[in-house]
Amino acid sequence: MRTLIPAILAAAAMVAAPAAFAPAAFAKDKRTPEQQLEKLLEGRVAGAPQDCINLAATNSSQVIDKTAIVYRVGDTLWVNRPRGGADQLGDDDILVTKTTSSRLCSIDTVELHDRTSHMYSGFVSLGEFVPYRRAKAR
Repeated sequence: MRTLIPAILAAAAMVAAPAAFAPAAFAKDKRTPEQQLEKLLEGRVAGAPQDCINLAATNSSQVIDKTAIVYRVGDTLWVNRPRGGADQLGDDDILVTKTTSSRLCSIDTVELHDRTSHMYSGFVSLGEFVPYRRAKAR
């Protein structure tokens, strides 16, 4: 029993330590959502807006709080500023996309689910997709 108590205390200390000494990378970003999007798009040039993107080719998506959804397709970032419901977007939301084809279009909606409870928390009506590609060196 004497060896069990120190082991339990050591385990508790190890669990608590990461929260107390979390690196700055895990700290909440203090920039506004527009500033976060601007930073993400730094060094990129906007192209002509498109109505659809190939969802099957999408590598990842990122929610910019109350502002936009950014889809990565290869080296291109496709920014979608929803026509409706953008104020419901949370940077910790899970996006649930239901489509009838392999394309995601500006007429589609995306459900939002809470990451912790997985409960439905709203939806957004997508807008046009604006491609941002790296600026070519001159």
